[in-house]
Amino acid sequence: MSNPAGGKKQMLKAAGLILNVENQDAVKYAEKASAFFHRHHILTFNPQTEECQIKPDLIVTFGGDGTLLIGARYAMEYDIPLLGINLGTVGFLTEEDPKHLEEALTAIINGQYHVEYRSLLHVVNNRTGDEYYALNDAVITRGGYARLIRVDVTVDRKEYCTFTADGIIVATPTGSTGYSLSAGGPIVEPGMNCMIITPVCPHSMQHCPCIVSEKADIRLLLKPEREQTAELQIDGQNMGSLSAGDTVHVTGTDRKISLIRLHPYDFFGLTRRKLSEWGS
Repeated sequence: MSNPAGGKKQMLKAAGLILNVENQDAVKYAEKASAFFHRHHILTFNPQTEECQIKPDLIVTFGGDGTLLIGARYAMEYDIPLLGINLGTVGFLTEEDPKHLEEALTAIINGQYHVEYRSLLHVVNNRTGDEYYALNDAVITRGGYARLIRVDVTVDRKEYCTFTADGIIVATPTGSTGYSLSAGGPIVEPGMNCMIITPVCPHSMQHCPCIVSEKADIRLLLKPEREQTAELQIDGQNMGSLSAGDTVHVTGTDRKISLIRLHPYDFFGLTRRKLSEWGS
C-alpha cells in the first residue's frame, strides 16, 4: 500500500542518519546529507551514538539493506518514515541512488514522495517475555551449537511439523527475498498479507516452506526431549540464547513501517534484475 505525502513542503525539524561507518562512501554521503539538512535548518544526529531532545521526523540510512534494517528499528521506535540510500549490493529495500542524494532530499522537504507501508512481525520470547518487531524475519538458529536442532512448529495451535534443521525462519513478504529465499523459500510480493515459514538446511525430506495468513499464531518450540541450545535473531541481530523447552511466538501485527518512495516501485522488475545479477 502506498500513500502520497501530499505535495506540501514538509516542516522537518530533525533527521536521524544511520550509516555503515566502515563504508567510506556511506560516511561521505552522510556528511553531504547532514550539510544539506543544516542549510535548511534541520538538525541531524545518529540515534545509534547520539541523543537528541527533538524527535526526528524521518530516518535516512546509508548502506545496504542490512543498514536499512538497523534504521528500521529506530523508525519503528519513533513511528516515522524511513529512506534508504543504496550503497550496498542487494538493494531490495534501499530506495535512492547516492548520485541523486540532493535531489532526493529536496523532494522530501518539498513533500514530493509517497509512503509505502510494509508489514511487521510481532515476536515474543515466551520464557523472558521480551517482545520484538521484525521487518524481515525472525529466526531460530543453532548458532554455535554443533548438532542440528529439533523445533516443533504449530500454526494456530495445530501441529505443522517437527523440523530437524540448522534453523527455522519466519519471514514477512518483505523478508521473502532475504534469508528465507537463500534457504529455499518462495518470493512473495510485498503487498501480500502473509508470513512464510522456511526451514534452514532441514534433514532428509523435510524441506517444505509454508505460507500462512499474517493473522496466524505460529509457535516455535525448541524440543525439550534432549539438551540443545539455539539463538533468536530478529532482522539479522542476535537477541539472545534459547534453551530446550523455550518457545518463540510469532504473529502479524497492525503496526506497519513506512518506507519513503521517490519513484514508482517495480518489485518484479527489481527481482528479475537482482536474480540475473546473482546468476551471473
